[in-house]
Amino acid sequence: MKDDQLTKFERGLLESIAQAKRGEFAGVHTAEQIMARRGRPVGSVKADTKVAVKLRLDPDVVVALRATGRVWQTRVNDLLRERVLGVV
Repeated sequence: MKDDQLTKFERGLLESIAQAKRGEFAGVHTAEQIMARRGRPVGSVKADTKVAVKLRLDPDVVVALRATGRVWQTRVNDLLRERVLGVV
């Protein structure tokens, strides 16, 4: 097949393969490397990370909090911070 008969996609694909072989474009990952990256990302590196606690609340309170939408846990944290620490 002559170069002039290749589609734009085919020429691009061949160039990408050539770049990968030269190590310029795409890296090849082993199954072990892929599996090592699966799951939740590593926790925050900030000094003030949050602490996981188990807190028992009345069902109606949980329903009301969840009804406020996504990231309701952050809003609960903000409410507690304001009430307990007096920080707005």
